[in-house]
Amino acid sequence: MSAPGDTPKRTRRTKGGLTLIDVARVAGVAPITVSRVLNSPDKVSPDLLQKVRAAIAATGYVPNLLAGGLASTKSRMIAAILPTIAGSVFLDMIQALTDTLAGSGYQLILGQAGYENSREDELLEAIIGRRPDGIVLAGIMRSEQGRRRLQASGIPLVETWDLTDTPADMLVGFSHEDAGQAVAEFLYQRGRRRAAVISASDERAQRRNRTFAQAAVRLDMHGPDGTIPFHTIPAPGTAAGGRAGLRALLKAHPDVDAVFCSSDMVALGVLTEARVLGVDVPERLAVVGLGDHAFAAELYPALTTVRVDGRAMGAIAARFLIDRIAGTPVAEPVRDIGFTIVERDSA
Repeated sequence: MSAPGDTPKRTRRTKGGLTLIDVARVAGVAPITVSRVLNSPDKVSPDLLQKVRAAIAATGYVPNLLAGGLASTKSRMIAAILPTIAGSVFLDMIQALTDTLAGSGYQLILGQAGYENSREDELLEAIIGRRPDGIVLAGIMRSEQGRRRLQASGIPLVETWDLTDTPADMLVGFSHEDAGQAVAEFLYQRGRRRAAVISASDERAQRRNRTFAQAAVRLDMHGPDGTIPFHTIPAPGTAAGGRAGLRALLKAHPDVDAVFCSSDMVALGVLTEARVLGVDVPERLAVVGLGDHAFAAELYPALTTVRVDGRAMGAIAARFLIDRIAGTPVAEPVRDIGFTIVERDSA
């Protein structure tokens, strides 16, 4: 029989891992006390709290959250599904999600669905089967099958980075269509008359590109054939794609004087290649990116870009889920956070 404070030896019964009962034995308390420390620490006296936490630290015990979640119907986990975890455009949102959720005792897990041949349905099925307390989706749910599964599960969802008239549940984002039109009008006001696009192939970028092109044609910023030149690269867009895109674009359309890039990373490649080719920016060519990443203001020339407040998006999405899980009504479940064109030297 172990005395309080003794670390339990591995026996046949415990060789699969330490249990709550083992921790209780080391702390010299009842198992129910350990359970209260883990689940309701505010209901335990400071002395017992210290004693049990010391036993947990001494034994290295990690509670079985799945078992606890089944008993309480709460997993304390939020799942975020992104098209890519390599895309820097999502970093601020992920950080804000993590910080805001952690403040209320939730942990964030990430899943990568991809752009081309998206695994969103399969990933969503796996996540729903593990019953997180909430889900954040980067983008709008396009799959009817996924929408039905999610609504049947009752798990709260926040769609982000987009707007739609038919959200699956809650939503915080901005209009890609409005952003594309605004950039075309911005470039026209700055005296540009031959617009072009270098863009990744993802669906949201393509919608921005369509409204950019429509506005540019309306403003007579098209070439002799009446169209706006496009160069499309695989998603997610890279600096290498931006460099190759500018070479191809200027070879086919040497009169282009403005380029709208699908991301700041693509724009970085465009600026790099422009210097290699001896193309002056902004005198000869204006460049606009999207994302306003930390490096955008430090480039030479500093990059004009579309700023989307990813931190605000993440914090609002987290707050939506925290309130919904707690049973608090979400007064404004669809939030348009808008965007801003940040004018710098490149345009």
